[in-house]
Parts: sequence; structure tokens; C-alpha cells
Amino acid sequence: MATILIAVIYAAFIGLGLPDSLFGTAWPSIYTEFGLPIAYGSLESMVCFIGTFLSSLLSARLIKRFGTAKLSAGCTLLTAVSLIGFGWAGSFPVLLALAVPLGLGAGSIDTALNNYVALHYSASRMSFLHCFYGVGVTVSPFILALVFQKGLNWRVGYRIASGMQFALAVALILSIPIWSKVHGEESVSEDKFETLTIRQAASIKGVKIMWMLFVCACAIEMSVGSWSSTYLVEHLGESQEFAARAMTVYYLGMTAGRALSGVLAKKLHSWQIIKIGLIVMAAAFATLLVTENGIVAMAALALIGLGNGPMFPNFNYLTPENFGQERSPAIIGTQMAASNISIVTLPVLCGVLGQFLGMWIFPYYLIALFAMMLVTFATAMRCFTMPRLFGKRDEQRTEDKS
Repeated sequence: MATILIAVIYAAFIGLGLPDSLFGTAWPSIYTEFGLPIAYGSLESMVCFIGTFLSSLLSARLIKRFGTAKLSAGCTLLTAVSLIGFGWAGSFPVLLALAVPLGLGAGSIDTALNNYVALHYSASRMSFLHCFYGVGVTVSPFILALVFQKGLNWRVGYRIASGMQFALAVALILSIPIWSKVHGEESVSEDKFETLTIRQAASIKGVKIMWMLFVCACAIEMSVGSWSSTYLVEHLGESQEFAARAMTVYYLGMTAGRALSGVLAKKLHSWQIIKIGLIVMAAAFATLLVTENGIVAMAALALIGLGNGPMFPNFNYLTPENFGQERSPAIIGTQMAASNISIVTLPVLCGVLGQFLGMWIFPYYLIALFAMMLVTFATAMRCFTMPRLFGKRDEQRTEDKS
């Protein structure tokens, strides 16, 4: 039964990833069909953010009210309904309206399951959880590549993804009785977890530093996911099919990074894995900056995914360790909110710069984000206790509490 539960949780994160790479990959086709400027693609991210931001901040209360199982099942169903709407939308304003419930569902799933796994499972399980998110975001561009190859419209890809999401929602609904049998009933009383305001969370030492690390990692991930396809088509002159395949390779790299993180977590502390990821990212950005070759750019994108992929799960896993289990849901909620602020603002800025200066700006923009991430990490090194890169692994939660 415990195996069934972790499989269902992993499946839920596949569903969380499915919508996230669809829009960026399909955007060259969408803006061509609707006759829109390139930068308008950022509007969808902004509208989706409204829902995600609100649900992230309310997540601690929602978990208390409904429990993780019911909340995850209901929100997965909500995202499935939104995706089917995308597949039939006849105008760009309709797409923007559908982005609100999509964001509401995604924000709650993300916070609830990250907190649940951080409390009940090991660092390895957390990395594999986000590895399955990587499966979701890899599947979507792969589906679109096949759709484009057959000469079909981008809407077909959304309809296929919505069918997969509905199937995952059914699986989550059927699994609800299992959760309490594996880890016990979740208390919904007000005294299980602390409910913190943003100001209260910000006053805790190290919280703002972690916010900034989330901001940088998510801005890089989403900027690459949103604009790599456009960069390859507009600047390097590659086909839409090639760009979709390149996005698949990028997300495969991210998935591989999280899978490798899950393996390394048995030997290394989360901070050590984060340091290794930073080294890989530095090599990737240097490669992307100097190449004009599509294949080499595709390889650089894969390396960015490989290095940045472990950041989000390891940052989340460190939350109970850094700030305590009682504060974990509230602080993870604020971390998700900070992540979504970066997702909606920084990729938008990349799109605006690409619109007015040209998509050649793309690799320079990513390097600027990476430099900000390095500065923030240097600050984190003075705030938190970290093992050296090749030093002895410090004590960290490694056993599954099941």
C-alpha cells in the first residue's frame, strides 16, 4: 500500500508538469495563428501566476481544511478542465481566462505535495518526486513535436494532455482512502502547523535568502522553457519541429538531473548536490553564449536542465531542516509564492527584451539570472550550515517515515 501511495504522488507530479511546458513550446504556433506580438506570450504566465500565487499563500489553510489527498485530487481535476478548455479556445483572451484556474490548481498541488514529501519521505524521494515533474514537462513538448510532424494544430496537443490529466485525476480520487492508512489521518486542527503571514515568515532568519534562491532557479527554468523555442526559431533559424524536440531534450536533461539527485542524495547532503548543479550550469551557459549552432544549443539547454533540475526539490527538502516541521507548510507556501513571482515577472522581461532588442538577448539574460543566483548562494553559505563539496556528508533525514 505504501508503494501504491508513492506511485500516486509521483503520478500527481507528472500531472503538475504537463501544462508547464505546453504553452512555451506551442507559443510560436499560437502567436502566428492569432497574429500576436511575441511578447504577448508572457501575459499567459502573468495570468496563470495570479491563481498560483493566491493558492500558494493559502496552502497551509487549505491543507488543514481538506488534507493533502483531497486537495491534490481536486486541483488535478481543475487543471484537467482548464487544459481541455485550452484545446478548444477560439481566441487569446479565452486562453488568458483559462490560465487562472490552471494556476489555482497547480499552486495548491505544488505546495501540498512538496510539504507532504518533505515531512514523510527522504531527500531521495523528494528529488524523484521532481524527477516525475520532469517527466510531465518532457512529455508535453514530445507530444507537440509529434503533432507538428503530422501537420496537426497545436490544439491537438492540448487535447491529448487534458486526457492524460483527467486520467491522473481519477487515479488520485481513487487513492484518497490509502493516504490515511499509510501515514495516518492528517489533522485539520489549527494547532498542527503554524500559520504565518508573509511578514512573519520574512522575519525568520534565512527565509528571504531561500526566497531569492527559489526566484533565481525558477526564473531560469521558466525562461528557458518559455523562450528557448522562440530563440531557436527566430534567432538561429531552426524549424518549429526542431525547437519542439530541443525543448524535449531540455526537459529530459532536467528530469535526468533530478533522477541523479535522487541517487546522489543517499551519499550527499542537499547543499552538496546544489553546489554540483551550479558548476554544471556554469558550463552550460558558457556553451549557449558562444554557439550559433542549433545542435550545440540543444546540448547546452540539456545541460542547463541537468544542473538546474535538482535545485527546486533540494531547496524544498531543506525547509523542515532549516526552519522546523511546524513552520514547514507556511514557509513552503511562501517559497512557492516567491517562485511564482519570479515565474511571472522575469520570463516576461525576457520576452519584452526579445521583442524590442531581438532574441539574441536570450543567453545573456540567462547568464544575468545565474549571476544573481551565485551571489545569493554565497549569502546562503554564511547563513546556513553547509558541508563542503567534497567533505563528509552531514547528518540529514534519509529514511522514509512509512
